[in-house]
Amino acid sequence: MSDVEVAGVGLHPFGRFEGVSISDMGVTAVRGALREAGVGKGGFQAAFCGTAYGGVATGHKVLGALGMTGMPIVDVEAGCASGAAALMLGSKAIGAGQYDTVVVFGVEKMPRGIIRSSFFEPWQEEAGLAATPAYFGLRAQRFMQTSGVTKDHLAAVVVKNRRHGAHNPDAMYRSDVEAADVLASRVVCEPLHLWMLCSPNEGAAAVVLRRADKGTSARHGAAVQLDSAVLRSHLPGAVLSESTPMAGLTDDTLPTPTTLAATAAYEEAGLGPRDIDVVECQDTDAARELMSYEELGLCAAGGAAEMLDAGVTSVGGRLPVNPSGGLLSKGEPLGASALGQVVELVHQLRGEAGARQVHGARVGLAHTVGRGANAGVVILRR
Repeated sequence: MSDVEVAGVGLHPFGRFEGVSISDMGVTAVRGALREAGVGKGGFQAAFCGTAYGGVATGHKVLGALGMTGMPIVDVEAGCASGAAALMLGSKAIGAGQYDTVVVFGVEKMPRGIIRSSFFEPWQEEAGLAATPAYFGLRAQRFMQTSGVTKDHLAAVVVKNRRHGAHNPDAMYRSDVEAADVLASRVVCEPLHLWMLCSPNEGAAAVVLRRADKGTSARHGAAVQLDSAVLRSHLPGAVLSESTPMAGLTDDTLPTPTTLAATAAYEEAGLGPRDIDVVECQDTDAARELMSYEELGLCAAGGAAEMLDAGVTSVGGRLPVNPSGGLLSKGEPLGASALGQVVELVHQLRGEAGARQVHGARVGLAHTVGRGANAGVVILRR
């Protein structure tokens, strides 16, 4: 996929914005990406919009507000991985020669409270086996039993990500926290305390993709290449794995959708975990980030705690994870989540991330998991 490059990115900050519509946020992000790419009306041939709660024709509403309709506009839903799914469709269309330039954007205005989804049967929700804090807590307990991770490690993930997020002007939470305060926040579902869970919220992110031979914005010098954009779905497996809908089996050997997506993305990019310089990964809860280290091949099974303890995943370490602050700092507007990660990585690879900059970063990986049933992995290179 080296024939696809990121021509421009745009973002509406993540948070809560009373009186600002989902279309307004989308317009902000799309307009910013188009401006950066130097693309105007008629300058792109298709658009792909990721959203889970936006409703019918969300992408059409955004582009209609900009007076930029007439081309194919496709809405895509894959839970938290909706933006990654949209990016995959847009990049593959360019790679196939169907289009020269496309706009990919994600928007969301999440309801307050626990996320609910029609994907799960009522009995699953009642049993805590849905995308709820109860399920995250059960999953974290299982992971702690098999990995050596402790509650102190969960608190350390929050401390790290909030430290990074303090330098991100587009994050919802922008203050350092202490481990003692994380552990003093109320228990939601053991072992997860309130501050170990991300906040569903609102926001938008956009990316303009184009064929590499169409030229690069002089403002940013060398282009950021999109080496791979992969989405994979679950395999029915263990009750506490990420493979929902749960089949009730006890086979822990089945690969998770994250591992499936990462394996395919590395192959498509012609790279491996050791080639990655910076990572933005799913941290719906603190344990989810540590699980991602293993599933993405960033460490061996059981090595996540040691990786965290050694400072490897902090800015300044060998492989910084979530320099944006992750979802624990930014919050999570589902449709915008994956593309928000891509926007961060583009800024990192261009050297534009300010105090949270990962110096010398040339290859970045973004990872999202949607509903447990979809996982997206994106690899970017400069």
